[in-house]
Amino acid sequence: MKVMRLLSSLKHDESERGIFHLGRALVKNEHTSIIVSSADEDNDLVRRLKRDGNIYHQLHVNKKSWLSLLQVSALRHLIEKYEPDVIHVHSRTPAWILHLALRRARVRRFPKLVSTMYGFYPINKYSQALLNVDTIITVSDSVTQYLKKGLRIEDVDPKVITRIYRGVDTRRYPYRHNPSVYWLRHTFAEYPELEHKKWLVFPTVIGNEYGQEWLIDILGNLQEQFPNIHVIIMDEDYKDGDVAHEDFRQRTNSLGLAERITYVGSKRNDMREWLSAANIVMALANEPESIGINALQAIHLGTPVIGWDQAAFSEILQPLYPQGLVKKYNANALCKAVRNQLESVTRPEMTNKFTMREMIEKTLEVYQSLHDAALAEEQAEADAIAVRRIKRSLKKASKPALNVAVKNIEPVAKNPKIKLTKEKSKTTDNVDTTETTEDNQPL
Repeated sequence: MKVMRLLSSLKHDESERGIFHLGRALVKNEHTSIIVSSADEDNDLVRRLKRDGNIYHQLHVNKKSWLSLLQVSALRHLIEKYEPDVIHVHSRTPAWILHLALRRARVRRFPKLVSTMYGFYPINKYSQALLNVDTIITVSDSVTQYLKKGLRIEDVDPKVITRIYRGVDTRRYPYRHNPSVYWLRHTFAEYPELEHKKWLVFPTVIGNEYGQEWLIDILGNLQEQFPNIHVIIMDEDYKDGDVAHEDFRQRTNSLGLAERITYVGSKRNDMREWLSAANIVMALANEPESIGINALQAIHLGTPVIGWDQAAFSEILQPLYPQGLVKKYNANALCKAVRNQLESVTRPEMTNKFTMREMIEKTLEVYQSLHDAALAEEQAEADAIAVRRIKRSLKKASKPALNVAVKNIEPVAKNPKIKLTKEKSKTTDNVDTTETTEDNQPL
């Protein structure tokens, strides 16, 4: 089986898509894995893919870029060259390029198409390319419900939708992982204010949709009871022209909370260490979250997570750590949950749910089912052609040959009438016969 995957970038949310793990699994199962993306050939991520046995091609299919339309013919050439059985698109721009490339592609068998919806994309013309596929993969039940509702409103034909949760690599995020002494010393040297503090880690950047304003309520209500409480934000300490960032900084400064907040930057490769060292990981997005990968990673590390009871956070915390769920947008309930956790620590239990292995296995099942369906359709078509040929040959055999006389035979009546005739007697010289009349009188 040949599987081609189209991605706008390799750097964006690599942990969510499982790009490398899925490619490695395909190669391990003796399938062909072909990846098309915008990353350069000398990129470290590309070299990693090639080392795992994937075939890589660079095409500039960047998100929301009209220049991506120039790659239609190049993608068509790759499709004709490899003739993939399944093509998996991971974003909307590559999906449009794919549909345009397939219009005139000369392939022996049309590939089966798969798309993944990673968020609550608007159901409009731009997203239509992701919907015109054989199977749509959603990353959570909340996305599935949103998609079905949107399709009903748009009066679109029912689609085959498969929900596959994003998974965590349990080897990279093992349960109760502890940061190394070297990492802790280096961190305290860089941020001395973090030593001997209770860490509330906010594992995302500042924005209107991410809910950083709720941290002000937590610090303002709990700083007296917990004087060592401290917030760590995974964002830069200053952003020129960012209104949400500037508003948050001004509010914390005016309330005297700035000393209780540390910004460690967003471009870090040690997220695992921060999540495992945290006392609590905060999941406070104002908008419904579709994946919640940071909260999921923290749960697998054994770190308590407190978040709103909505969308993906509900789907993750309800089966794994229900005490971390808080009635959404309720400051009192949020402060109470943080207080209870700081007073008596209760950690999530080890789990085998939401793992990368489970995600890979289910994705491979989708690929294999589509491939099997394509083979069955091809066999059914071949059988239909064979049947038509046999019928044509039988029809020709039943026709009379040319220049051959055919005698018309009259049909036999169903009830033929039989006529009885009298036969005259023959006389001989030795026998004397006498004719008589009806009255037996001699003539």
